[in-house]
Amino acid sequence: MSPHHNAPEVVRDLLHTPATWAVVGLGDNPDRTAYHVSLWLQRELGMHLVPVHPSAATVHGATGYARLADIPDGTVVKVVDCFVNSAHVGAVVDEAIAERDRLGIEALWLQLGVVDEAAAQRAEAAGLAVVMDTCPKIEWPRIQPGDGADAVTG
Repeated sequence: MSPHHNAPEVVRDLLHTPATWAVVGLGDNPDRTAYHVSLWLQRELGMHLVPVHPSAATVHGATGYARLADIPDGTVVKVVDCFVNSAHVGAVVDEAIAERDRLGIEALWLQLGVVDEAAAQRAEAAGLAVVMDTCPKIEWPRIQPGDGADAVTG
């Protein structure tokens, strides 16, 4: 199995195209990284959020759901952003694959430190784009025009 490589054009598209992001691991705890990064996605990039967390809490004004499968029909989710431990992300990836057609999922973003090569391969085989082991807030400055956007790594 060859290691996953984050495609700069995928990162650029995901961060420059306003869309709905289901943020798995986003609860209402302001001490968590997911809380701050998702708020940045919402305020700075104009992304619509769908929090996904066992508590199903409303976060940043967005209704939460316990699982991707609980998100209502008719909701289009472009990106599933995973703030979960690497040991558990495979199950999230598999659920995203299962819900892909119903929710219109196009991509998975595995946050900084979240790595599962086998899950990334399953997602790509199912037709999903994958960004792994990085954060949108880290990638954003790298993809700005004239800054060597091809330097995105993963």
